[in-house]
Amino acid sequence: MARDVSDATPLESRDELVAWVAAGEKPKPQWRIGTEHEKIPFYRADASPVPYAGERGIRALLEGLRHETGWEPLTDSGNLIGLFEGEGGGAISLEPGGQFELSGGLVSDMHETLIELDAHLDAAAKVAGPLGIGFLDLGMSPLWTREQSPVMPKSRYRIMMGYMPKVGSLGLDMMLRTATVQVNLDFASEADMVRKLRVSLALQPIATALFANSPFTDGKPNGFQSMRSQIWTDTDPDRTGMTPCAFEDGFGYERYVDWLLDVPMYFVMRDGLYHDVAGESFRELMEGRLSQLPGVRASRSDWANHVSTVFPEVRVKRFLEMRGADAGPRSHLMALPAYWAGILYDQPTLDAAWDLVKGWSAQERQALRDAVPAQGLDARIAGRSVREIARETLRLARRGLSARAIRDSRGRDEARFLDPLEEIVARGTTRAQELLALYHGRWKGSVEPAFEECVF
Repeated sequence: MARDVSDATPLESRDELVAWVAAGEKPKPQWRIGTEHEKIPFYRADASPVPYAGERGIRALLEGLRHETGWEPLTDSGNLIGLFEGEGGGAISLEPGGQFELSGGLVSDMHETLIELDAHLDAAAKVAGPLGIGFLDLGMSPLWTREQSPVMPKSRYRIMMGYMPKVGSLGLDMMLRTATVQVNLDFASEADMVRKLRVSLALQPIATALFANSPFTDGKPNGFQSMRSQIWTDTDPDRTGMTPCAFEDGFGYERYVDWLLDVPMYFVMRDGLYHDVAGESFRELMEGRLSQLPGVRASRSDWANHVSTVFPEVRVKRFLEMRGADAGPRSHLMALPAYWAGILYDQPTLDAAWDLVKGWSAQERQALRDAVPAQGLDARIAGRSVREIARETLRLARRGLSARAIRDSRGRDEARFLDPLEEIVARGTTRAQELLALYHGRWKGSVEPAFEECVF
């Protein structure tokens, strides 16, 4: 989840909302890669969840990382709930169930991403080890029930948890039990944003299949390869999904802002306090007509915070956020940003990817999105399997990364980070399927070995 911002500059018109999105435009030399990943903490001694409080709890873990990294604290009502490095740098935040998230800084290439990731994992291991804490590299906690999952003391989460059951049956599972890896990428213009958004929306189910890694719930198989992805289909239809309007003729910043305005709000923050306005309209806030806060009008921070509470498969802020993948092992955390940077950051590759998907109808895209959580690489669209399409998109991503020609100190370009995905396609089995084979084989019908074998 994003760190909420404070900017009291008042908003007077829809045009200002459009301008806020457009301000994200950057020339290609300034494009960056920002990777985010979540990991699920547990106690190594008994595979139990880690609560916030206590000498060996999440707060203690954050305090230790604060000392280890020197990063600044983020607090909510006196509770330490995150750390941040500084302007343009990384941040550590807590998801509702204690999932530990690194929101990486803005870096130029995949080699810098690797340095950042390894520094974070090393620091986390150094602090977590003495506390007896480990981290799962799965897309969903495999053993604990929703009721057994801890809840972090963040005000916005309290509001969201009250609202989620009103609009979907699985929203609390999303909040408390899932983990993802995401990448944030830039756009140069409105037309560039639209092309990248359409391509990445269409291909998001391909990424979901490639990274499928959440086959267990409540200690047993759940019937899906990516239960995390399935959960999003019954979380909140107003703010999730494939954003069909993105494929309408004339789509651009204005149409996206209109879609955002139609998504109900969760909260308004004033003087550091979160006011529950769940279900209310941002338009009414702009007009000062919220019944809970009469006369209070929208500010820039209200808009930025509202934008952070929509959860489509690809989210537009002042950048594009890829949201379709399960969290996974270290190699997958590198492969996800490499995959999308390869496809989206080289123009000939982006154009070729558009040629691949432009003939798919809205119905076909949605059917693929619906099928992939269970079927993975075997799902089909337009007469082709996801495995076939994944192979083609990986070829494109490799071409795009090679065209960037950014090499590390050993002369290797960024395309090597795609190797784990190439192996998945070559085998024809996802990590989820391999874990299920272990469950039915060597693990002897138990998920507890995951707490030894599926860890960072």
